[in-house]
Amino acid sequence: MPAVPSHSRLWAGIDELARRKGLSASGLAKAAGLDPTAFNKSKRVTPQGRPRWPSTESLWRVMRATGASLEEMTSLIEGEQRKSGRPRPVPFTCLSRAGAEGCFDDLGHPAGSEWDEAPFPDLNDENAYALEVTGDDMAPVYRDGDIIIVSPAASIRRGDRVVVKTTSGEVMARVLTRRTAKSVDLQSFNPVHGSRVLSPEDVLWMARIVWASQ
Repeated sequence: MPAVPSHSRLWAGIDELARRKGLSASGLAKAAGLDPTAFNKSKRVTPQGRPRWPSTESLWRVMRATGASLEEMTSLIEGEQRKSGRPRPVPFTCLSRAGAEGCFDDLGHPAGSEWDEAPFPDLNDENAYALEVTGDDMAPVYRDGDIIIVSPAASIRRGDRVVVKTTSGEVMARVLTRRTAKSVDLQSFNPVHGSRVLSPEDVLWMARIVWASQ
C-alpha cells in the first residue's frame, strides 16, 4: 500500500503543478472553479494551528482544469528527491549556539552566520535544520554529540519533543506536556532540571524534533 503523503508534501505537489502550468496558487484555484483563496498558504493551517488538507474533490477539479493525469499528480506529490532518497544539505549548528542573536528569524527558521551544513535525507521541509547536543543537560534522552533534526513545518501535539525559543532569547529542547490559552508546560529531558511553565506570550516559536542520531 502506498504511503499517505504528508501535509507539506501534498501542498508542495499542488504548488509545483501550478508552477508548471504558469499559474499562481490563486490562479490554479480559480482555474479549477474554486475560491481564489482556497490554495493560499494562509488557508493551509487552521487558526488553531492544525493542518488543513485539500479535499479529494479539489484535487480532481485541479487535474481536470490542468489536464494533469493521476500519475503526474502522484509524482508531483511524492517529489523526485523523495523517490531518489538523495540527501540534501540542511543548516547545522550546536544547540548551545542556537540562542545567539540572529541565529533564527521570527518564524523560527535558520538565519545568520552561525550555521554550517550537513547532508540529511529530504524531510519535505525546506526550513528543517540540525542541532548538535552539547553537555549532559538532556541526558539520558539525548547525550553529548547527539544530532537532532528539527522541522518547523511539522505539526505539534502534546507529548512531542520540541525546540522552543522564548521572547527573552533562550532556546531550549523540552517535551511539550500541555498547551492551553494560558500556559505552555515543558518538561526537561533530565529530571534534575524539572519542568517549565511559560505564558504563551513568552514563546516566540516552537518546532518539533522529528529525528535524532541515537
